[in-house]
Amino acid sequence: MGLATSKLPFLEIIEWIEHDPNVMMWKIADGDREIKNGAKLIVRDSQKAMFMNEGKIADIFDSGTFSLTTQNIPILSRLRGWKYGFESPFKADVYFFSVKQFVNLKWGTASPIILRDAQFGQVRLRAFGSYNIRIVDVGRFFKEYAGTHPQLTIFEFERQLRDFIAPRFGEAMAQAGIPLLDTARDLSELNARIQPLIKPYFDDFGIEITQFTVSSINLPEEVTQYYDKVTGMNMVGDQMDKFQQFNTAVAISQEGNPAQQGAQQGLAMGMLVNGMDKAQQAPAKAANPTPEVNPKSEKTDKPENVTKTDGTEDIAEKLKQVKDLFEKGLIDEDEYKSLKSNLISRI
Repeated sequence: MGLATSKLPFLEIIEWIEHDPNVMMWKIADGDREIKNGAKLIVRDSQKAMFMNEGKIADIFDSGTFSLTTQNIPILSRLRGWKYGFESPFKADVYFFSVKQFVNLKWGTASPIILRDAQFGQVRLRAFGSYNIRIVDVGRFFKEYAGTHPQLTIFEFERQLRDFIAPRFGEAMAQAGIPLLDTARDLSELNARIQPLIKPYFDDFGIEITQFTVSSINLPEEVTQYYDKVTGMNMVGDQMDKFQQFNTAVAISQEGNPAQQGAQQGLAMGMLVNGMDKAQQAPAKAANPTPEVNPKSEKTDKPENVTKTDGTEDIAEKLKQVKDLFEKGLIDEDEYKSLKSNLISRI
């Protein structure tokens, strides 16, 4: 930061050379010197300058070079009662503001916020993220936040705003009515819905929020467990039997689990139940064969060709499946013998 002046006790050139990119506002340390009539004001790009006189905002200047005369500071002229211009030096406080973007500022919920969810009732969650801002109304920013501080950095602003954002985030979540599970499922959609709801709270400070991001949400443990279980169930293709298949797969994958043997047996029986039903129907079909009439014969009550099906091939295939299950260790020897005996008895 720098201030170029002449050796006279008057300010002739007023400018701000930013040596620290983290400064949001800086007051010229004029040493109680007055501003010379016709002094030069230099406001660079990404800056704005504000003049105050006796505690009131006199004028605000955008980027450019200005000669401080009655024509350029009409509000100050009216405040001082200079109806026909002024020739003598005058006193005013000059503040410079950085109006560039300040990016990647952090926010988070220091303590969990309570939300009401239609599925889980009242829940506590914590959220973290980042945001980008810039000053768009220096007058409002000065009145509502900066006050009379001679210098304000983004770090001070970020610390004070951190506690301000957390409750506003909770209010925005409640207003949006987003289901709790959806907050962790699609953060990009959540960001798009939350940012417009957060924006009005920054407008009150003369601040524009150019980006607001929720980077992570910590759900309660019981909600996380439910979410993981639902996700696992959705990986099973059969919609009607997904819950049974999911728990069976989990039991089989846990080596040494007491439920493993029962799950293995249930899986084996499930694979054979359809085949065994077919095997039970085979003797009935064999006992009542359907006659096939030879077209060359005039008598139809004595069939010449009869096809019989006793289900032997089907049972033989099931015996191979039972043996395969036994060799893979999915059933023990007693289960293998029992299933084998049951199938052979139906031949």
